Amino acid sequence: MALATQENADQTSPKLRADARRNRDKLIEVAAQAFAENGVETSLEDIARKAGVGIGTLYRHFPTREHLVEVVYRRELQNLADAANELAGSRAPDEALEQWMFHFIDYMATKRGMASSLKIIASSNSDMFAEGFGRIREAFGKLLTAAREEHLIRTDICQMDLMHALSSIYTIPDTPEWRERANRLVGLLMDGLRVKR
Repeated sequence: MALATQENADQTSPKLRADARRNRDKLIEVAAQAFAENGVETSLEDIARKAGVGIGTLYRHFPTREHLVEVVYRRELQNLADAANELAGSRAPDEALEQWMFHFIDYMATKRGMASSLKIIASSNSDMFAEGFGRIREAFGKLLTAAREEHLIRTDICQMDLMHALSSIYTIPDTPEWRERANRLVGLLMDGLRVKR
């Protein structure tokens, strides 16, 4: 079964029991952290153990490693979209934009850890990545627009310029200092974006 078809099956199948849903959600959460910290080759047995379930439970929810990777990737995209909405409602527009960029760093860390499997998935489900980029662009655009309308950031920088600048952080060598350096670069981006008063 193609990965996209399997994911659709998850969404259209009868609702999981509450305990099964909790197990599935915990597996996804633990896998996202493990992939970000140790890469996609992280032991599935370790993921199951840290989630507090048996390996059979993991395979019932995620028949293959690639299926687990795809579901984690979709979860990270949803988290980015949700974060944009939550931050827009609770922070000043420029602060919301900056905090969302830090969420984007978390997304990149997880994506880096899944890179090899995502390449395999892309060969059979390229629409998923187009959809994902669209969701990121929409979330980012909403926050940028709000900050511009309040005259908190410059208006002479287009969204794609900022997306390229932010995405370039992905190319920083994968060292223990990666996240610290990435966060510093977000700070530099925001310093350049904010209107000087």
